[in-house]
Amino acid sequence: MAYQFQFEALAPYAGQLAEGLLHTLGYAASSIVLGMAIGVAGSLALVYGNKPLRGVTRVYVEFFRNTPALVQLFLIYFGLPNLGIRLEAPVAGVVSLALYCGAYMVEVFRSGLMSVPRGLSEAGAALGLRPRQVLVHVLFVPALRNVFPSLASQMVLTLIGTSLISQIGVEDIFHAGSFIDSRTFRSFEVYVVICAMYFVTVQALRVLLGFVQRRLFGKEGN
Repeated sequence: MAYQFQFEALAPYAGQLAEGLLHTLGYAASSIVLGMAIGVAGSLALVYGNKPLRGVTRVYVEFFRNTPALVQLFLIYFGLPNLGIRLEAPVAGVVSLALYCGAYMVEVFRSGLMSVPRGLSEAGAALGLRPRQVLVHVLFVPALRNVFPSLASQMVLTLIGTSLISQIGVEDIFHAGSFIDSRTFRSFEVYVVICAMYFVTVQALRVLLGFVQRRLFGKEGN
């Protein structure tokens, strides 16, 4: 017998899906902001830090880039309590995503800083700019322009990666979908809708990031 699609069975749960989407956006935004902060700090450590600081940063980057994000999440949520560090599920989820995202953003920002000619910093200093002004206006802004597409891609991946935090009971859109599936037994319809919601959200984020890039750097990022 042919499968009968019943998307209308999900209508009573529209509110839960919307609430899950809002939670997902909040967790993604928090993780991206923290990840960018980690990325900036880590890239500065790799490019301008001393040898021990570079070594610690490199260990962090390699660990989080070469181990599964789900294992990292479980390590933070289930493992840290053994060391006396207990985090609420949403906090653990955001911290885990931020650390994972930040490891990639370290490399993104590092490559951006390395792409800026060294002579520019010397020119800025010669013009009387303070070291902080040279770093922000002479080095960081051109670096950000050079790597913005890669940075935007990492933001999108972080948004998609929020689905992992449902595995520790965080109430995001995927968690809402799993709950609805357990009540309606309409797995195909539920996860088609979830996929569609992720797809539309990602496309909206891409449009927003494209707008930001044009506003900051011009049509071609120049």
